[in-house]
Amino acid sequence: MTKKRQFTTFSLSFLDIMSCGFGAVILVFLIIKHDVDTVVDAQNITLKAEVNLLEEEILEGDKNLVKLKNTISTLDQTLVETSGLARRINDEIDAINNKVTQLDIPDDDQQLLDLKNKIKTLMLEKEKLEDEQAKGNDARDFAGQGNRQYLTGLKLSGARTLILIDTSASMLDNSIVNIIRKKYMPDEAKRASSKWTRAILAVEWLIAKFPVQSQYQIYAFNTDVSAAFKDSIHKWHYISDKETLNSSIKNLRTTTPTGGTNLEKAFQVVNYLDPLPDNILLITDGLPTQSNTTDKNATTITGPQREALFEKAVNSLPEGIPVNVLLWPMEGDPMAASAFWKLAQYTSGSFMSPSQDWP
Repeated sequence: MTKKRQFTTFSLSFLDIMSCGFGAVILVFLIIKHDVDTVVDAQNITLKAEVNLLEEEILEGDKNLVKLKNTISTLDQTLVETSGLARRINDEIDAINNKVTQLDIPDDDQQLLDLKNKIKTLMLEKEKLEDEQAKGNDARDFAGQGNRQYLTGLKLSGARTLILIDTSASMLDNSIVNIIRKKYMPDEAKRASSKWTRAILAVEWLIAKFPVQSQYQIYAFNTDVSAAFKDSIHKWHYISDKETLNSSIKNLRTTTPTGGTNLEKAFQVVNYLDPLPDNILLITDGLPTQSNTTDKNATTITGPQREALFEKAVNSLPEGIPVNVLLWPMEGDPMAASAFWKLAQYTSGSFMSPSQDWP
């Protein structure tokens, strides 16, 4: 009879253990994440792109710095030349005075008269040069109360500067009650409001500080946008054109604050200027109350809604243009200062809320 093969429990358990161990190794291998290197590489590419962008911005800033230094050097050279011319005029005046003192003969009256006339002409020319040196690069004469000449940090440089001035009804007063009351006053009384008068004086002060060789444009905005100089929308004006400049200020003085505030439309119009401005000066008193899609018949608006309209307006603004904000704060709009400060920081501009006695 054939002998049966013996069955051992040890051999079966050993095979089970080996199979389970091998299966566990396979399971661990499947679970382990294999794309770590790929993720790291993707992150490195993103960081490299950001570094490259920052390096490009630094190079662009260096180029602009060189241009500014060259401009300053040119102005310094002009000042030196003007000073030299003034000294030469002084020397010539002294020489003529010496000749006059030497003339003691009565029959030389005509020659003496000619010399006196020449001295008078030279003195007038000297006074003109001294006035030009005192004014520096001011494009327009302006003197506030006590000749206040401050607003530290405000950027007024650039070849082209755009002024955006809020002409909505809220520019009539800082108090909501007074705004409602003044809305029913005659236009002449509205234009005489202290808050609106300060805004116009601010425009005059800013214009007076622009470089003489630069260009400018003034837009008034409420629910619509218009140029201070009539029929000149989308066009630049030279600061040296005194007639156009004075006409723009005069037209601004005849503007009556009314309606709501559509900041989105004001920022959109900036896109149509060619070339784009180097600087934007925004004079306003709070967050917008309307947009291009807002129901104009609506009578109320909440704070969060105004913040949403502000974000929408900022998204329509061309990139790369510093926005300098002069805020005339009003009651009932506590988030305005924070929102406009962030806009100034984001665009590398400046933000300030001038005192009641400025300019």
